[in-house]
Amino acid sequence: MASASASVDIINVRADKRLSDGGESIRAQIVEGLSQPTGKKSLPTMLLYDERGLRLYDDITTKVPEYYLFSAEEQILKNHADGIARVMHAADGEVKSDEVVVELGAGALRKTSHILSALSDLVSMESPITYYALDLQERELARTLKELNASDVGAQIRGKVSTRGLCATYDDGLKFIREGGLEGRTGMDRVSARLPEHYKLDKSGRDVSPSSNSETSSGGASDGTDETPPSTPGGHSPLHILFLGSSLGNFPRGDDATFLQSLPLRPGSGDTILLGLDHDNDPNDIETAYNDPQGVTEAFIMNGLKGAGQALGDEGLFVENKWAYVGQYNKEQRRHEAFYKSVEDQTIIDPVSKAVYSFKADELVKVEVSHKVYVHGVHGITPTAMPIASSSKRTCGPSTAGPTARRVTLCGCSSDPPFLFPVISSPESKRSPFSVPSLEEWQTMWAAWDFITQRMIPPSMLFQKPIDLRHICLFYMGHIPTFLSIHLCRLLGEPDTEPAHFKYIFERGIDPNVDDPTQCHSHSEVPTCDEDWPSVADILEFQSKVRKRIMKLYDDVESGSVILTRKMARVLFMTLEHEAFHAETLLYMLLQRAGTGTIPPSGFTPPVWSILAESWDRAPQPKNRTVTLGPATVTFGHDDDEADDASTDVAMHEFGWDNEHPKRQVDVGQFKIEWHPVTNGEFYEYYLDKGKDAVKLPACWVEINGEVNVRTLYGPVPIKIAWHWPIITSFDNLSTYASVKGGRIPTEPELRLFLDMFECGYEGGGNVGFRNWHPIPATTGGERDGGKGHNGGVFEWTSTVLERHEGFVPSRLYPGYDVPSVADNRTVSDARCLYSYSVDFFDGQHQVVIGGSYATIPRLAERRTLRNFYQHNYPYAWVGARIAYDV
Repeated sequence: MASASASVDIINVRADKRLSDGGESIRAQIVEGLSQPTGKKSLPTMLLYDERGLRLYDDITTKVPEYYLFSAEEQILKNHADGIARVMHAADGEVKSDEVVVELGAGALRKTSHILSALSDLVSMESPITYYALDLQERELARTLKELNASDVGAQIRGKVSTRGLCATYDDGLKFIREGGLEGRTGMDRVSARLPEHYKLDKSGRDVSPSSNSETSSGGASDGTDETPPSTPGGHSPLHILFLGSSLGNFPRGDDATFLQSLPLRPGSGDTILLGLDHDNDPNDIETAYNDPQGVTEAFIMNGLKGAGQALGDEGLFVENKWAYVGQYNKEQRRHEAFYKSVEDQTIIDPVSKAVYSFKADELVKVEVSHKVYVHGVHGITPTAMPIASSSKRTCGPSTAGPTARRVTLCGCSSDPPFLFPVISSPESKRSPFSVPSLEEWQTMWAAWDFITQRMIPPSMLFQKPIDLRHICLFYMGHIPTFLSIHLCRLLGEPDTEPAHFKYIFERGIDPNVDDPTQCHSHSEVPTCDEDWPSVADILEFQSKVRKRIMKLYDDVESGSVILTRKMARVLFMTLEHEAFHAETLLYMLLQRAGTGTIPPSGFTPPVWSILAESWDRAPQPKNRTVTLGPATVTFGHDDDEADDASTDVAMHEFGWDNEHPKRQVDVGQFKIEWHPVTNGEFYEYYLDKGKDAVKLPACWVEINGEVNVRTLYGPVPIKIAWHWPIITSFDNLSTYASVKGGRIPTEPELRLFLDMFECGYEGGGNVGFRNWHPIPATTGGERDGGKGHNGGVFEWTSTVLERHEGFVPSRLYPGYDVPSVADNRTVSDARCLYSYSVDFFDGQHQVVIGGSYATIPRLAERRTLRNFYQHNYPYAWVGARIAYDV
């Protein structure tokens, strides 16, 4: 074993050191908790984590096999630390000079050692990393850091990763970081500027008596140096926060998300957080994990009573034999709850205030809560989370009746991504999420559009057609602002946005017949030579002008100078969703050039395929492939008549495209349907066996050196990586496959019934809204939550052909035009409407698709009335299918 360093640097940043010494802050929390009525009393959780409590917790992690959280998380880190370290540096691909890693609630550092070891392998001697272990007790920090430094890992990381301590609560430590307290401290000997009086840097090369009440008592403590935190310099080294041990579960629901949002992660800086989460596992396993047969957890909890007494002025105030530990799992709240139970009627008198606290026999006093994460609910806490690795550890021991899967997940989150679509609705909202879009929705959509068009398309591809059935990439950059400008001008009766001639080039795109591309609806005439197209700079200037018109309109509505009518709201809804549809179109075009031109999405946490594939391979599958549904009556559509567009009743009105109106009902007979869409792996096995002569090679596949790879926006990956993803291919391909399997593609009513019952949605973790930049395995059909889950991130084909339905009324607002020529004096707003959104595609060639892909914005994916459509043999759209069977 390597020898330990003579001293350990610990920065004491606690704003109130009395928090663990019986000071007023913790006393106030105790008094408040004990002053509540019977059944509501509580003690602060922080009491559990004094010096003795931390050692007892260390015993739990080493001596209690039933406490699966630690061992499962340690196993993940042991197996995947190298990949996790790569994810932490995926933004830049390398370690930057003076990076900082901060671990919240560091504990014994045994799990952490795997990460530090992996990080050291990435570090050159010129770019050291500084690791800060943040915890409440200074002596425990000194002990654990010394042990780490003296270990083999300490020898391995020396000179590459320096280790220090932050003695602080979460709030104080994060405040210190936010104020720049770690800037200039990354070298072993570099401590610049001065800390405020309560920030004390201690050299803990000492042995302080555990019985001492003072953290800075004599016994070898060096003199503290009072310094102020230095100002934050202009350049930022990445900050990586580790929050392991499922500690986030100790926060009340809602506060967990707020806490994560408060972390000092800076956009574009390469900052990350690695988050450990415990799933809502089997309740018996959870209860045993927190109430082990050896009684170690009980000793840990009961130790908190001494801290409570000490804070009130008498360590023996709570007589231990008058109290018992009670741990129970609250299934409804999905959380474990720890209580002190009064074993008899008793009173406690505060030695200072003389206040009397009475307890009835069997009364419970809550001290700790540990929330468990709903398997699809991670994104309700942190929308940007990307599961990196999970442990579905199967154990069989005296505490279990049989093998039990216990799931713990590590999630990686980058600092604020370039754009993020929030959850679209809340119980407090006074407007429909499908009503007029807010200005914030527009700004998010613009950020997404700009990201795709300006950061993923290299200049060399602007005049290329990744798909022959669509225009060049540059067309779409001009089409979106032009379409918006046309409709704003018509709505407001205002002149065209200059340059006005853009409407002759960019007004309408193409959707030619797949079998005969010469057959195509009316569309804009576009330049045939590259030099005749407008420049990117001119298009972006035009786009900026149009966006300013949108912002002015919102300002005018806000000020009351313009009255918001349904017609105005409809224009805003239509143009925003039109932009969203085209963002997806442009992306599935770019997918065809991923790896050979398209720039991968930067600023988002990139996937580490090997780790993810291993996790996907281990993911539990439905016990049965199918579920039987029906007979049932399915409600379709909503009432959204454009004839009512003069109304100012907008807030709660749900807008949609013309094929969503009106509300109607359809009867569905009994049928069976597969829980998951057809996967790449299933289709690949069929393709190799008998399919080559029956189906076409899916456009989402590409053969490289004779091996099938699956296209992703990060470049092609081996099919084994994407084995469990839903396959993206044409209706014809999937219909043929379904018939070979003895089934068929479901009708629209059948699929709608299934999704209504089992789709978890964006808030529940559905893979839509750019949550990932690729499909993932479907999760429907699990044992929890009635089988709810997601389909992996694809639209889904139905066997229903797009055609007129009863009550259908063509849109008068979404027009096609007999597009005027340059020589024509008419403006586009004067042109005659030739078609509606849907009518032009009532040709018998288009199948209805519903749901949403990983690049479908939540507003579209969450609206159950949405009906998209593609030609049955169109191979590029991000659409999959599941198989239905007649009963």
